[in-house]
Amino acid sequence: MNTCKVSFYAKKSKYDKSKATIYARVICQGKRFEISTGSVILIKHWNKYAGRVTGNSKEAVHVNAVIERLKLRILDIQTTLLLLGKEVTVDQIKKIYYGDEDRKFTIVEVFTDHNEKMKNLIGKSFSKGTWERYETSLRHTVEFMKWKYKVGDMPVHQINPDFVNSYEYWLRTVRGCANNSAVKYIKNFQKIINICISNEWITKNPFIGYKSKLEAVTPKFLTTEDLEKIYSKTFKSERLSIIRDLFIFSCYTGLAYIDLKNLGNENFTKGIDGNLWLKTSREKTKVPVAIPVLDIPMEILQKYSNHPKCLNSDKALPVPSNQKVNEYLKEISALCDLDVELTFHAARHTFATTVTLSNGVPLETVSRMLGHTNIRMTQHYAKVLDSKISADMQALKEKLNIPKSEAANA
Repeated sequence: MNTCKVSFYAKKSKYDKSKATIYARVICQGKRFEISTGSVILIKHWNKYAGRVTGNSKEAVHVNAVIERLKLRILDIQTTLLLLGKEVTVDQIKKIYYGDEDRKFTIVEVFTDHNEKMKNLIGKSFSKGTWERYETSLRHTVEFMKWKYKVGDMPVHQINPDFVNSYEYWLRTVRGCANNSAVKYIKNFQKIINICISNEWITKNPFIGYKSKLEAVTPKFLTTEDLEKIYSKTFKSERLSIIRDLFIFSCYTGLAYIDLKNLGNENFTKGIDGNLWLKTSREKTKVPVAIPVLDIPMEILQKYSNHPKCLNSDKALPVPSNQKVNEYLKEISALCDLDVELTFHAARHTFATTVTLSNGVPLETVSRMLGHTNIRMTQHYAKVLDSKISADMQALKEKLNIPKSEAANA
């Protein structure tokens, strides 16, 4: 069986000997050709025996990922040739890799290009979280193709309705995704297919006839009693006390985790009423929000004003990683004997429901403080409040019971 060998080497720059460009060397039947990865590194970081960049820096991880993808691309071309019964030669691999008038784009190729462009637009058109979700979608797509087709990549023109339906099945079963997660991953993949369709790399839309629907999810929030349990609980551990305070702060401001983490002292200013207001822009939507600071979050701000982490970073609060926050919240939930599973996002839900809407704050006001782009997003919270429905209907009942003579004089 004719197969090829792929290795990588660093070629020093003519102008700066401390730097090098990484190349792939492909050898088939004694013949070879080189492919530039486009990655430039410091030569001292190159391990020529491993054919990889040393260390765990972001640059090292990125370049090694580029190397791995290129290697998989060459090996997938080899697999395709073998499956078609064709001879594996340098010319055949070059023809497919570089393409000609019959250029065939692959899923991973288009997906990777999309994600790279998205990464460059973080903070401009996209958030880091959105990019990370598409990176996860790419990994899931590759894993699915290996499971279903025993390959790590495929030409986009081979994507058909069976691919889409099988992918959804894999997400729900093998991957164990819940309905909404599976639907979101499929929608991410559909965006990549739409790019291919718009560029005429695919002639038939594999999503024709495909239907998926997000299920309405009831937001998890704390009751007034739950909130009081957490707020009044004394913890022996400082780390749990800090996480409790951060959670409570979000319950009374509605801030999402990333917005709380980014919160600096410059985000606090005197409002039109002479009191302290919190003003920032949501990381997710870039929508500006202005929130009057209530007494409880004010106490928390003052409590941590001299915390070393806050002083060193000029941040308002000492916020650890999201993973740590949610890990410690599980401990807090157990110690407070709560029925609801605590996640940091439950604090935002609690602000919308228990703290504001339940206490008569108008929907429009809550929507603005949450930084929602559409009031329908806020109405989602109002639907789950039986207490709000009860209060509204009680007010209606009292209005309807007013004697006609009183109503006429009103």
